Amino acid sequence: MASRPSGPRGPEPAYTGYQSNLDPRNAFNGQQYAAQQRYTESESDIDDQYRRDSFAENNSNPALDQSYYDQNGGYDPYAGHPDTDSEVDGYNHRYEPSSESLMNGSRMGLSESATPTYTDFGASGTREPYPAWSNDRQIPLSKEEIDDIFLDLKQKFGFQADSMRNMFDFLMQQLDSRASRMTPDQALLTLHADYIGGWHANYRKWYFAAQLDLDDAVGRTQNPGMQRVKSLKKAKGTRNAVEKSLAAALDRWRQAMNQMSQYDRLRQIALYLLCWGEAAQLRFCPEALCFVFKCADDYYRSPECQNRVDPVSQDHYLRHVVKPLYRFIRDQGYELQDFKYVRREKDHDKIIGYDDINQLFWYPEGIARIVTFDKTRLVDLPPSQRFMKLGKVDWMKAFFKTYYEKRSFGHLLVNFNRIWIIHVSMYWFYMSYNSPTIYSKGQQNPTAAMRWSAVALGGAVATIIMIFATLLEFSYIPTTWNNTSHLTRRLLFLSITLALTAGPTFYVAFVDNVNTTSSAPLILGIVQFFISVTAFLLFAIMPSGRMFGDRVAGKSRKYLASQTFTASYPELDRSPRIASFCLWILIFSCKFVESYFFFTLSFRDPIRVMVGMKVQGCNDKIFGTGLCSNQAAFTLTIMYIMDLVLFFLDTFLWYIIWNTVLSIARSFSLGLSIWTPWREIYMRLPKRIYSKLLATSDMEVKYKPKVLVSQIWNAIIISMYREHLLSIDHVQRLLYHQVPAEGENRRALRAPPFFISQTDKGYKGEFFPKDSEAERRISFFSQSLTTTVPESIPVDAMPTFTVLTPHYSEKILLSLREIIREEDQFTRVTLLEYLKQLHPVEWDNFVKDTKILAEESNMFSGSVPFGSDEKPSRLDDLPFYCIGFKSSAPEFTLRTRIWASLRAQTLYRTVSGMMNYSKAIKLLYRVENPEVVQLFGGNTEKLERELERMARRKFKFVVSMQRYSKFSPAERENAEFLLRAYPDLQIAYLDEEPSREEGGEPRLFSALIDGHSEFLVENGRRRPKFRIELPGNPILGDGKSDNQNHAIIFYRGEYLQLIDANQDNYLEECLKIRNVLAEFEEYSVPNQSPYTQWGHQEFRKAPVAIVGAREYIFSENIGILGDVAAGKEQTFGTLSARSLSWIGGKLHYGHPDFLNGIFMNTRGGVSKAQKGLHLNEDIFAGMTAFGRGGRIKHTEYYQCGKGRDLGFGTILNFQTKIGTGMGEQMLSREYYYLGTQLPIDRFLTFYYGHPGFHINNILVILSVQVFIVTMVFIGSLNKELLICKYDSRGDLLPNQTGCYNLKPVFDWIKHCIYSIFLVFMIAFLPLFLQELTERGTPKAVLRLTKHFLSLSPVFEIFSTQIYCHSVLTNLTYGGARYIATGRGFATARVQFFTLYSRFAGPSIYLGMRTLIMLLYVTLTLWIPHLIYFWATTLALCISPFLFNPHQFSFADFVVDYREYLRWMCRGNARAHKNAWIGYCRLSRTMITGYKKKKLGQPSDKSDSPRAPWRAVIFSEIIFPIVMGVLFSIAYMFVKSFPEIQGKENPAPLIRLAIVALGPIVWNAAVLLVLFMTSLFLGPMLDSVFPKFGSYIAFIAHALALVGTVGFFEFLWLLELWDVSHAVLGLIAVINIQRAIHKVIVSVFLSREFKHDETNRAWWTGKWYGRGLGSHAVSQPAREFVVKNIELSLWSSDILLGHFLLFMLAPPLFVPYIDTIHATMLFWLRPSRQIHGPVWSVKQRRQRRNIVIKYGLVFIAILCIFVALIALPAAFRETIHLNCSICQTI
Repeated sequence: MASRPSGPRGPEPAYTGYQSNLDPRNAFNGQQYAAQQRYTESESDIDDQYRRDSFAENNSNPALDQSYYDQNGGYDPYAGHPDTDSEVDGYNHRYEPSSESLMNGSRMGLSESATPTYTDFGASGTREPYPAWSNDRQIPLSKEEIDDIFLDLKQKFGFQADSMRNMFDFLMQQLDSRASRMTPDQALLTLHADYIGGWHANYRKWYFAAQLDLDDAVGRTQNPGMQRVKSLKKAKGTRNAVEKSLAAALDRWRQAMNQMSQYDRLRQIALYLLCWGEAAQLRFCPEALCFVFKCADDYYRSPECQNRVDPVSQDHYLRHVVKPLYRFIRDQGYELQDFKYVRREKDHDKIIGYDDINQLFWYPEGIARIVTFDKTRLVDLPPSQRFMKLGKVDWMKAFFKTYYEKRSFGHLLVNFNRIWIIHVSMYWFYMSYNSPTIYSKGQQNPTAAMRWSAVALGGAVATIIMIFATLLEFSYIPTTWNNTSHLTRRLLFLSITLALTAGPTFYVAFVDNVNTTSSAPLILGIVQFFISVTAFLLFAIMPSGRMFGDRVAGKSRKYLASQTFTASYPELDRSPRIASFCLWILIFSCKFVESYFFFTLSFRDPIRVMVGMKVQGCNDKIFGTGLCSNQAAFTLTIMYIMDLVLFFLDTFLWYIIWNTVLSIARSFSLGLSIWTPWREIYMRLPKRIYSKLLATSDMEVKYKPKVLVSQIWNAIIISMYREHLLSIDHVQRLLYHQVPAEGENRRALRAPPFFISQTDKGYKGEFFPKDSEAERRISFFSQSLTTTVPESIPVDAMPTFTVLTPHYSEKILLSLREIIREEDQFTRVTLLEYLKQLHPVEWDNFVKDTKILAEESNMFSGSVPFGSDEKPSRLDDLPFYCIGFKSSAPEFTLRTRIWASLRAQTLYRTVSGMMNYSKAIKLLYRVENPEVVQLFGGNTEKLERELERMARRKFKFVVSMQRYSKFSPAERENAEFLLRAYPDLQIAYLDEEPSREEGGEPRLFSALIDGHSEFLVENGRRRPKFRIELPGNPILGDGKSDNQNHAIIFYRGEYLQLIDANQDNYLEECLKIRNVLAEFEEYSVPNQSPYTQWGHQEFRKAPVAIVGAREYIFSENIGILGDVAAGKEQTFGTLSARSLSWIGGKLHYGHPDFLNGIFMNTRGGVSKAQKGLHLNEDIFAGMTAFGRGGRIKHTEYYQCGKGRDLGFGTILNFQTKIGTGMGEQMLSREYYYLGTQLPIDRFLTFYYGHPGFHINNILVILSVQVFIVTMVFIGSLNKELLICKYDSRGDLLPNQTGCYNLKPVFDWIKHCIYSIFLVFMIAFLPLFLQELTERGTPKAVLRLTKHFLSLSPVFEIFSTQIYCHSVLTNLTYGGARYIATGRGFATARVQFFTLYSRFAGPSIYLGMRTLIMLLYVTLTLWIPHLIYFWATTLALCISPFLFNPHQFSFADFVVDYREYLRWMCRGNARAHKNAWIGYCRLSRTMITGYKKKKLGQPSDKSDSPRAPWRAVIFSEIIFPIVMGVLFSIAYMFVKSFPEIQGKENPAPLIRLAIVALGPIVWNAAVLLVLFMTSLFLGPMLDSVFPKFGSYIAFIAHALALVGTVGFFEFLWLLELWDVSHAVLGLIAVINIQRAIHKVIVSVFLSREFKHDETNRAWWTGKWYGRGLGSHAVSQPAREFVVKNIELSLWSSDILLGHFLLFMLAPPLFVPYIDTIHATMLFWLRPSRQIHGPVWSVKQRRQRRNIVIKYGLVFIAILCIFVALIALPAAFRETIHLNCSICQTI
């Protein structure tokens, strides 16, 4: 048995004097293993990978510090060294870190010898920076020749020296990466094919799309602008048809590429990369970059360029090519004010964005628009002269909008017209067939002809939808472009189709009747029906983009650009394509069958009884019987709308079901299910490690597989031990051990009992802590290897890849203060305490290690740890268990900081996790090449350097720290700690220096440093390896994509992995990296040239652009909210991605996806960056890749860790960002292209997988609203009419003359409630089934039970509303922006007013309005099914408070109430950042906008432009008015029946007008009086009594509240305390007032001032000195209108807040409610409950006084509420009031 690995497992390096382990995940540590695990010759060593890496300052480890992490020298062709290839001391010379230190003579390809040769690098050894591109490999060009090419290009085009050095290294690394698995010639050929000339090269595609080949075909020297355009209009005989044909042009291109020399190929790649490397924002416009490269390439081949002697200035390209375009892009979105750039108040349809700029270069007509300042068109110049003229181009005249991203719901109709057609037309077919009584012309049944014809109108409905979509499409694409002819043709065709599908109905309706003997109407009706079905199928299936001008598959050259850049969808293989069609056939078959029998047939009887139902005996004072007699017709109309909404909803329900089934079936086929025999998973794991993770096919097997596997397995276990996941006892049971073998001095390896115990039932023993992280990781690792994985290739042949992480302000490393002190007064636990409760086993392991470390430290220092032989008491160890250290020495405190940081969402966790790639590569390399160990003998130092070289050669890690140069000292110290801990980590950042000219703009640079970069004496900062000037500030968008873009030039190799700063990775997953990279299908490349074998299948197959990966959400199980967020990610990122990727519907959702670097970066980069529009930047990269021909795959066997938001507010902030981002996506051209061009099955997959989810959320909330309105109308009928009653057999009871049959309607109500309930609950099905298949039945049931007990459905309902509100608000007003959600642990209580102000607009107001309507429904139409709606509606109101930590702590509740009252009242005498007035004004500015320009104040994130008319006309004017009218009609109906027989009915409309307008008039009178008071007294009293304004405001608000309550009481009195009538009247009054307020704000209010001066001026009467200028005259009138609205809103908010508090108060009296509530939220056992805050005596006294005082106030208000509302209703029967006014109004 091996003893415990020596030393602590701690991941913590020390700053001084202490050599501790640098990285917790380091599997290559543990010195004692070196002594204990020596095998015989035949068994090889496996021990040296456990050597401990140590790190200390002050050269505590000279071997590491000097001989290996060196600073200067090395291969640097541009540093002026006399001999760049001279032999240097490979270890003792200090070298430049930008040149990789790599071994010589490595294995160079799969076909060569599997045994590499090695050189013992000594003093005379050579170091080869790019081993696969060395002189002994028959390279086509030497490094020196490539170096000369770059120098030549730099001098001819004026590129920056640092950019040239960077791109030289970039290209050499790519050549080295490819040449390591193929011949150097083939490497250069394929690289050129990928960048420039191959079938899938974006440059080649652009060249033909822009028709640049047409004149080149006949050898013209002029590139022909107008010549080309005219040639398209001439007769065909003007040019040889063969020369004009695309096939001939492609063949000429192939021949030219094939005949090109390798030198020219490399020069073209180098020129492209140099153009790309300095392009900055132009990298987002790939075809614009192609144009620049084409001009540069033409110029290079010109005599003018070749004969040039003097070099061009080194910033020529930046100044004259990039900067003018950058300035145009910047000036579209920003303007200069007071020497600062502020955001322009322009929406997307007014901004020429990256896509508009890029699309100019798609078409020859666009290129012809480019003119210089002297009016010369660029195309009229010879090609060789264009590049030098780019600096003189007037770009303002060239660009224009190519697609209008207008903020309109019309995009939903244009992009998803097929969804509308399928649903609305089918709904018409179903309903018209089952609603014969509507068109029976008074007869019992309509004629057959009329029925055929009426049903056939479904085709006309489809045609009308298409017509509207086409008309809207005209408004989204510019008519100036030659692309609207197909729309005109389509419109003409649709008009004819409409005549055919609708016209016959008029004839049939006019001619046909029961007595008609002619069969012509019947024949005509049948023909019309089949024409309609044909039209319906055509419009439902065919993409509108393929009608009358096929932009997808048309042969015309004018569609080539559209096909190339928007519709080059990769083809699916046969199996997934069949699966795709089968999936949608299944979904719609089930949907149509279920919808017909469940919805349509259940609706047939309500239609039959309600059509023609006229209400008798009603009479309104104003409208007579006109309105009330048709109440049934109004109700039926709303019921039709309700059924249509449900018709849409159940499609998504069936999609969820069948997509989940497909995904689960797919997981079974891949072998991913837990139902796979579990014993085999562990028993066969060693064999699978050997066959799947190791490159065994290429390895000379000199060692037993068991030996090789043992090294891998032991490294994994040791890495977990060092992360404190396993104790030493567990490790002993899991490691391979040496045991004595037969024979003298021989030892054998014994497999761990872990593998054997799975088949041996008699074995008992615990291998992992129960349900631990270690168990989860080993389980997934074992399970993942049961799937089919691509074969590995040797490490030295694997491609180089880079991990890129953008960083802004995320935590790098937690400080000691952050982890051992409460965050604020509302936090009841320190972060460390909370983490200890979440990870008790890991903390226990950590403490044991720390104690051992402390003992060793004491012994080394000479002191006796314990004064005698007595054992230390538990008390002595208390500091260790409390805070993790006893000594405050930096090495001990740092350990605790790192332990906490590795369990929070920090950048340190991300970096340490991703650096496991380096460890994995080193481990695999030494395991697969045992001769490396033999070569270096016992020199572990040289061996480690060799392994480091290989790891650095194959893996890079770049963190783009945008703010690095502006970090605070603490942030800088933490970043420096990262660099010291991981010297190979590279940090890209923005460096800034003042302008060379006085008053000019500062100069910005993209800079790169790593842990090897030397420190500069002058400022103490590291010297950048590269420092490349930018044309200006690169952060023009929302930040993240710009941050990625500026750092993208520093990536190396062929592939990129995009990682967020809240992710993690594990050694066992990193071991699969070669398998994952094999998914790009580029390991085995044919030996033929891609230019000689043009049609070779391998070169024609669509390239893999993105390989998606699973995410494990490590924040799951951290309470209900963390688990809900994790569950959503689990279902979408894993379950949905699995099925979507197989049937071709997966896009790119960010991280941890792998990207094909060349493919993505030649097509616009890894994300898009227009501010607002590309808020969800990742998915746009996926849509771009998909539309341009890239395949997107998904891997099931690899996963990364990821953190998610953990608090109610942060989760919903994230969902708000996703929702607003989806609103922006719906405006985008990408959705337009996908929606109008995808074939039907892939369109449906795209729709339901992406926008359909959000539209479904909107429809869910809409269904609740429409249903409640329907129920209000049905309730009004049920309340006022005599309803027929039936016995149990369904027979009508006798003596019910004049009754109304509404029984079918009541049955229909129950059907609707079932449907809405199912739509909500189906959301839990995917998570349950995913958990079931991957973790088994017990865990799936347990997790779902915990969700339901923790009220997860309540959160889901609220979440649905937030999604809905975000999308709708964005489509209406815009305002999408990045929300920094923050990913800390949500343990602090959030104040009531904070939650109220955040969620009132999105949900609480809607919930309370719905609650009042539901109260009326309950009073008039009670059925038990309504309980579900009560739960749903209450969820919309109280969810924010229900999931607030410690919401039900009694003292905090009352203190919170006090803060709420203060929040409502302050901010009127002096400004306050937390005041109701600020919240009210901010919510109003969404419509009014700010007057920011006139003030000249800088813009900030809260700025809002004024909403355009088309945005507010429906949402703010029409819709509120319609709702007010609807409820007024319902109220007038119930009041149209005489309450006392023989007496005239009151006038309900007048009653509503008085009660609704009364408070507004009352407020106006109060304001006028107080305005005069403050105007005359304010200037005198304000200086004497500073709170004068506050008192005036208080009086006004108090009187407004009295008015509001008074008028309600007046309504209460008028209704004689009839609860149902009063509630319905209140509903109508609320909606009328809401409509009035919205119309006033939308129509009559001008823009807001940014400051709060006008509010204070109104109350204090001091209008002068407020900075209002000329507005001081007009502002009082505006403020009068505003204040009137504000008083009404304030009254409603104070009442609403109290109602919410009344609802939340009862649980306060439940014993132990705070403990129960905390257990529900945090899933911590009561024994581990978070403690209450510790208050001082003074604080306790203050809180006690507050609780008593405000508790009494709260009770008093509750009593008043009961007295005013509840008591009159309770004693209604005993109060007899002779109210004459009640009968008149």
